[in-house]
Amino acid sequence: MKRIYLILCILGTALPYYNLVQFLIGTKGSMQGFFTPLFATFPTAMISWDLMIAGTTFLVFLIHQSQKKSLKVTKYLIALFVVGFSLALPLYLYDNESFKRLN
Repeated sequence: MKRIYLILCILGTALPYYNLVQFLIGTKGSMQGFFTPLFATFPTAMISWDLMIAGTTFLVFLIHQSQKKSLKVTKYLIALFVVGFSLALPLYLYDNESFKRLN
């Protein structure tokens, strides 16, 4: 599972940033018009709200874990706010999955 989480970390960074770069190329480097389409239709609003709630839930979970278990959450917070939930969750799962080899 640990390798799968690592692959998801890579995809969770590469795919969102690929689309961001494509957007920036299309708008000549301007962020104007980036947030408006997020809620332009019911399907995109549904996905946007879903990800915002999931990301917020993960943020609350991280804060709770940091207080309960003294978990260092800095890298997960950076991942959440710089890349997004698509990196933060797989990174957390990767770090907390014990790597077991079958002998």
